[in-house]
Amino acid sequence: MLGLSWRRLFSIFCCPPSLSSITAKLSFQPPEPSYTLQEIEAPPAQDVAQDERVDPTVSLPPICSLHLSESVNCLYSQWDLDMVEMFRCITKRGNSLACMYIRCAPGSRYTLLYSHGSNTDLGQVCSHYIALGCRIGCNIFSYDYSGFGMSSGRPSEKNIYADIEAAWHALRTRYGVPPENIILYGYSIGSAPSIDLATRYNCAAIILHSALMSAMRIAFPHIRRTFCYNPFPNIKKISKVTCPVLIIHGTEDENIDFSHGLGLYEYCPQAVEPLWVIGGNHYNLHHYAQYEERLQHFIYQELPFIYQELPNP
Repeated sequence: MLGLSWRRLFSIFCCPPSLSSITAKLSFQPPEPSYTLQEIEAPPAQDVAQDERVDPTVSLPPICSLHLSESVNCLYSQWDLDMVEMFRCITKRGNSLACMYIRCAPGSRYTLLYSHGSNTDLGQVCSHYIALGCRIGCNIFSYDYSGFGMSSGRPSEKNIYADIEAAWHALRTRYGVPPENIILYGYSIGSAPSIDLATRYNCAAIILHSALMSAMRIAFPHIRRTFCYNPFPNIKKISKVTCPVLIIHGTEDENIDFSHGLGLYEYCPQAVEPLWVIGGNHYNLHHYAQYEERLQHFIYQELPFIYQELPNP
């Protein structure tokens, strides 16, 4: 969202000059798709519904074979690809969404519902998902936003909220993962759909990685209040989240200033001890040892303690 040329700025604000189009062009930079999908024959219901909580009578979309472009294929071994399952689901706004489920830890209680950044797609980030899931012992479910990868439609604020809701229902329906076992993980722009979903559905927790307070506060850092038109108003919604929230931010973030992490932490009543990575930027926090250590402590020590301490309904 930063470092734009004058030509790029002209195209954003003049073609066409509407608030929604400006928001989309500033917030999303979908790359050339790094993969393709081809539908294959759906397996028998008993093979898909391995978890007894999955209703075998539910009609599930067919599994798709994943074909990676040459630029990213070198990142994956056959062992990696054997963990990955791809399929499509339809959002309430009518877009076809590419979804990815990675069995990093088949016996794990938790699944991360991961919403990625604004300039990547599933083919590019899958290797990161595999490494992360294997290290922290969680399965990972992700999706491409409308207009990204093999997802249809155009990226927009309304679409991104519909996208994560469709992904949520796909994870619940296809794999039978209950809400109390789903951790929402929002990286960068992915913090917006994650927070929005958490205001409407119960889940185990949210992890906000390099999150933004709002789009206006990135464009105009000195803003101290929320205007009527303020795309991705995380700072307004975060107070409505009732599950535990872990906020992670680098102090030298060049895309979304460190002040955004501080602001979200201040306004979030359910925030646990945050992780401020000294010297970390927007892209390298996963290279720091404390990043993985903090995730493991949050998932396997803090969450069990928090929910044990909650009064019975």
